[in-house]
Amino acid sequence: MSDGRIPVAVLGASGYIGQHFTRLLADHPYFELDALGAGERSSGRRLSDVWQLAESPPGELAGHRLERLGPGALERRGIRLVFSALPSGTAGRTESEIVRRGLSVFTNAADHRLDRNVPLLVPEVNGDHLALADHRRRGEGVLVANPNCSATGLVVALAPLVPLLAPRAVHVTTYQSLSGAGYPGVPSLAITDNVVPFVHEEEEKVARESARILGRLRRGGVAATAVPFVVHCARVGTREGHLEAVTVEASRRPSRDAILRAFRTFDPLAGRDLPTAPHPTLELRSEADRPQPVRDRWAGSPVRARGMAVVVGRVRWDPPYLRFFLLSHNAVRGGAGASVLNAELARDVGRMTAEGRRAR
Repeated sequence: MSDGRIPVAVLGASGYIGQHFTRLLADHPYFELDALGAGERSSGRRLSDVWQLAESPPGELAGHRLERLGPGALERRGIRLVFSALPSGTAGRTESEIVRRGLSVFTNAADHRLDRNVPLLVPEVNGDHLALADHRRRGEGVLVANPNCSATGLVVALAPLVPLLAPRAVHVTTYQSLSGAGYPGVPSLAITDNVVPFVHEEEEKVARESARILGRLRRGGVAATAVPFVVHCARVGTREGHLEAVTVEASRRPSRDAILRAFRTFDPLAGRDLPTAPHPTLELRSEADRPQPVRDRWAGSPVRARGMAVVVGRVRWDPPYLRFFLLSHNAVRGGAGASVLNAELARDVGRMTAEGRRAR
């Protein structure tokens, strides 16, 4: 393209995560949003007709028509990168075919998260795992997954603590918002005046994916950390923002000041040209009643990174137990924003496409 931006498409653009993708990509400095893919029910409708988010759709895209976009159509349109908000369980085959044709896919779906050669990426935590993409077949594009929304906030908060505390175990209870179930989400009569202490397969995902993200590269794969994750997940009646209560059983005894300093200074992407990265990565609150979903889910600066910071509060250090709460925006830090940041990192290190790989 004349301005050098990479032509991209969003698949599943009519859904909740897909619309966050659209919002984040509307005026992105590196990616040009050329196509919005949707299923049969939404195909042909304008983006404004299906819009569900509280803020209005981006003006220049509000009248854009949603369309059916298979792998062949994407290739013919000259799309080089696809952001996938397709439903888990059905996304995998489509994403694999897109990658086989030489396009790159950055996905929010769960289908490929534990594949050996697919980076399960949180740039501030395991950016080096992007090297797994070098093991793809010749001519293929990059396939990168972002993790479960609750796991994302958890590993970001744990990352500065692991070298300091050398955890023996991590216990976490999540209080997950309604939007984590997608749109229209949980029936009102099931959640009003209620907390549902079960989210399908969520506890298993948080444990498995957190262990993989905090693991180390080994001979083209990842050796997951041996630290056990003990997880409880519940659905609560908030709209957006997942709250988590975390207890880390530590084998080391740093001072409380050292722990707070580790939270405050954690900003491993500082100085990198990644527009969606928040600075700082973690925001530490000192109030007794923070973080809260209503007040903290949109944390993050600069403006493009709103909703990308993880907020930590109520830090209590009673050795060997460190206890704290964290809050992250499930659809931004744990969803569309995570994939966009992953794509920015891949572009920054030259692993965006098969063409880019051959040119290096």
